[in-house]
Amino acid sequence: MSTQPPKAVVLFSGGLDSTTCLAVAKSEGFAPCALSFEYGQRHKVELTAAKRVARAMDVAAHLILPLPLGAIGGSALTADIAVPKDRDTAAMEADIPVTYVPARNTIFLSMALGWAEVLGAQDIFIGVNALDYSGYPDCRPEFVRAFEAMANLAVKEAVEGRLRIAIHTPLLTLTKAEIVRLGTRLGVDYGLTHSCYDPSPEGLACGRCDSCLLRRKGFEEAGLPDPTRYVG
Repeated sequence: MSTQPPKAVVLFSGGLDSTTCLAVAKSEGFAPCALSFEYGQRHKVELTAAKRVARAMDVAAHLILPLPLGAIGGSALTADIAVPKDRDTAAMEADIPVTYVPARNTIFLSMALGWAEVLGAQDIFIGVNALDYSGYPDCRPEFVRAFEAMANLAVKEAVEGRLRIAIHTPLLTLTKAEIVRLGTRLGVDYGLTHSCYDPSPEGLACGRCDSCLLRRKGFEEAGLPDPTRYVG
């Protein structure tokens, strides 16, 4: 008798990191259930990429939830605030940038937690990274540990002892180059993904925002061709 692989909820934007995270979940024997959000982001083209990647990687399920974070604003990704361009690594690391979306990962993980409980899944994957990233507070290991502890106090299935929530962060201590190499080994087609914060109307990457610069740096340092379609 064959046994079904355990389900895992994977927070999934269709970008480089979340796609690699999805590939890791599959490689570890999970049936990934991808969870994406339409939250008022200016780079909504990422959802087109998410659908494309989810089909290519044959996920167990792909759920796209609407969240009105644009109504809250406070971020260059959800409000009429300019996206920073052409910054060097020192500038990126100097402070928390305006592309930080208030409480985004807290909200995303909370929704993932609810879906995981309904699915009977105790594993949640998130592609946060504490190296080669833009300084977001909700990408830090202490945040993830705190959320995991809270999650096991928050949901019925955990409180009644039927599951134990685990938050997996397989990319947490990897450089962007290491992430690219890992995904490449796992067969990820990065040409399907999208990372740019401020794409053109045609969906081309700007090549100048923090996300584009970090992505490009990752491919260069990995010694692999960058399949991203940039403006110009």
